[in-house]
Amino acid sequence: MKKLAIILFAIVFVACKSDNKTTTATTNEATINKQPNIVIIYLDDLGYGDLGVYGAKGIKTPNIDKLANEGVKFTNGYATSATCTPSRYGLLTGVYPWRNKDAKILPGTAPLIIDTAQITIPKMLKENGYYTGVVGKWHLGLGTGLVDWNKKVTPGPNEVGFDYSYIMAATQDRVPTVYIDNGFVANLDPKDPIKVNYDKNFEGEPTGKENPELLRMKWHHGHNSSIINGIPRIGYMKGGESAKWIDEDMADHFLVKAQEYVEAHKEEPFFLYYAMQQPHVPRTPNPRFIGASGLGPRGDVIVEADWAVGEFIKTLEEKGILENTLIILSSDNGPVLNDGYFDDAVEKLGEHDPKGGLRGGKYSLLEAGTRVPFITYWKGKIEPTVSDALVSQLDVLASIAELTNIEVNTTDSQNILSTLLGKSERGRGNLVIEATTRTAYREGNWVMIPPYKGKAINELVNIEVGNSKDYQLYNLKDDVSQQNNLAKLNPEKIKDMVANFESIRGTDYKNVEVLELK
Repeated sequence: MKKLAIILFAIVFVACKSDNKTTTATTNEATINKQPNIVIIYLDDLGYGDLGVYGAKGIKTPNIDKLANEGVKFTNGYATSATCTPSRYGLLTGVYPWRNKDAKILPGTAPLIIDTAQITIPKMLKENGYYTGVVGKWHLGLGTGLVDWNKKVTPGPNEVGFDYSYIMAATQDRVPTVYIDNGFVANLDPKDPIKVNYDKNFEGEPTGKENPELLRMKWHHGHNSSIINGIPRIGYMKGGESAKWIDEDMADHFLVKAQEYVEAHKEEPFFLYYAMQQPHVPRTPNPRFIGASGLGPRGDVIVEADWAVGEFIKTLEEKGILENTLIILSSDNGPVLNDGYFDDAVEKLGEHDPKGGLRGGKYSLLEAGTRVPFITYWKGKIEPTVSDALVSQLDVLASIAELTNIEVNTTDSQNILSTLLGKSERGRGNLVIEATTRTAYREGNWVMIPPYKGKAINELVNIEVGNSKDYQLYNLKDDVSQQNNLAKLNPEKIKDMVANFESIRGTDYKNVEVLELK
C-alpha cells in the first residue's frame, strides 16, 4: 500500500511538473506574441494617385490595394516633407525636419544627420526587447566626414537603433552604387578599392556628359557624371566593380533581404523598416515587369513594387506571424515624372494622374508634394475603413510607443494610435509641411502658404512648387485641387493661421534660402 502511494505521488509530481513546463512555455510564448511585430513599408516618390485604391489608371496594384481595402486607407495622410531625406528624418525621429538644418536632400557622401543620442523608432523599440532592422534606401548620411568606403562606414543605421542594416547609402541615381551590409560594402574586393567624389571626376573615368555613346539611358538634367551599368549618375565613382549593384535586380535583392530578416527573427518581436526604391529614378524594372503597366518604366516599377509587397506579405503569412504584425505603408513624398532622365514617364502617362487630382508634386508646398498614400493593416485587428483624419508620418513614433507600452517624450510626434488602428476618426489638429526648406501650415481643412520668392513652376521637373509673392489660403474641404486662393477674402483667417503657424515654427521661415533644383 505504501509503495502504491509512493508510485501515485510520483506520477502526480511528474504530471504537475510537466504541466508547469507547459504553462511556462505557453506563458513565454504569450509574452513573446504580446508585443506585435511592426513593419514600415516606405516607397520612394509614390504619388497620391499612383495606387489602384487611390484611383490610378493603367497601373494595377492588387497587393497594396488589398492592404488598404482590409485596413485603414487614409485620405489625409502626410509625409513630413516633399523631398526624401527630410521625410525619412521626420519618420524615424518623430521630429519636424525643418528643426534640423542638415535635413535636406543629401549627396551620397554626406555625414549622418541623425544624432546618435537622439530617440528614433528603432532605438526606442530596441531598448524594449525588439530586434530592429532596415532594408533598402537610407539617404540620411553616413559617417562623420570624409568616408572611407573600404572600411567599416560608421556611424550609420546601426548607431541610431538598428540591429541589422542592409542599405544603399543614398539613392539609386547617386554614387556609390553599392550595397552596405551592417556598415561594410558588400562583395567589395580589397584589391579594387572604391573612391567617391561629388566635386571632381577621377582621371580617365567616363561621364554621361562627355561620353553619351556609352549610355543606355539619356540624362535630362543633373545626372551626367559617372556611368554605372550604362546609366549616368550624380557624383563620381571609381573602383568597386565587384560590389556594384545591378539596377534591374534591386527590387528582388531588397525583397530577399527583407524575407530573410523575417525568417531569422520570426520567433521574437521585430521591427523592420523596408525602404523600397520605387518609383525613384532611374526607373529600371526587372525584365519580368517591362511593359506591365503600359505607362513606361515609371508605371512598370510601381507594378514591380506592388508585386514585392505581395511577396513580402506572403512571407509573413507563411511564417504564421501576419496576424501579429502591424504594417504601415506610405511614401516619402509626392510624384515626379521627369526627375533627371528621359524615360517616357511623360510621353506614356495617358489618362493616369500620379497626383490623384491634387496640385503640385515632389518639391512642392502644394498638396501633391506631401499628401501621399497612407495605409495601416493588421489582419484580424483592424477593421476595413476609409479615414479622412489628418495624420502625419511624424506620429508613427509616438503611436508605436503607445502600442508597445513605451514611455517616450516627444514634442512634434503625437499619439494617434487609435486613429491608425481605425478606432477613431480624430487625427491631429494641425501640421507644418515642408518642401526644399520652405514651410506651410495646415489646420483643420485650411492650408496657408506664406509668400516665398522664386519661380512658381520649376521648369526642370515641370511642377508647381507653391511660390508666390502673396499669401495663399485654401479650404481643402471644398477645393482639394487648390484652385481658389481665398487669402484676400479672409484676412482674419490668414492672421490667425499665421499666428498659430509661427507659434510652432517661429519666424525663421521668412529668412530661409529657397533651394532650387539644378
